[in-house]
Amino acid sequence: MTDLRTLLEAGADAPGQADETADLARLTAALSSRALLEGTLDVRHRTVDSPVGPLLVAATPRGVARVAFAHEGFDAVVDDLARRLGPRVLPAGSTLDDVARELDDFFAGRRDHFDVAADLALAKGFRRDVLDRLREIPYGATRSYAGVAAAAGSPGAVRAVGTACATNPVPILVPCHRVVRSDGTSGAYRGGAEAKQWLLAMESAAATPADRHTGP
Repeated sequence: MTDLRTLLEAGADAPGQADETADLARLTAALSSRALLEGTLDVRHRTVDSPVGPLLVAATPRGVARVAFAHEGFDAVVDDLARRLGPRVLPAGSTLDDVARELDDFFAGRRDHFDVAADLALAKGFRRDVLDRLREIPYGATRSYAGVAAAAGSPGAVRAVGTACATNPVPILVPCHRVVRSDGTSGAYRGGAEAKQWLLAMESAAATPADRHTGP
């Protein structure tokens, strides 16, 4: 798959190769759509522009399995998904347009939840339990790491909650950015501290007063 990605990314910059690259992109999109319909595609992926930088969105037939930030290295993320979720990986074409639209609406403050399915196969054990608790935090609200640990049934596992947030495979869709330190400071984030602060500020500005309740 690396060779295909290299052609798609480099071809447009090579003199006289723009038409060939466009043809290759259309062929890849058609292959991705056909493989998805036939159930022979393990992972499909695309990039989405956002106020916190470009995002890689990857999905299995069960739902979105990965949202990655640019500093994670998109090629490395795709290669990791091929190892962990299956080797049949293709660019998504238009098959992830619904995810892109929901992300656009979220970043514009027009959406406070996601309807697209998430595939949490990359999260196991207690980390998966934590992600389930994160999905319960309302838009515009925050919870402390200690509060999430208690909600997950392990009050002493504050550090493990931090690890679960740091390794959340689908940030934004599963809102680990809503988990902050007990002193109210934002804490670390897979997308970086600036991205977390931007997300919290955006939600705070867009949320209704009822949404803004924060808890322990």
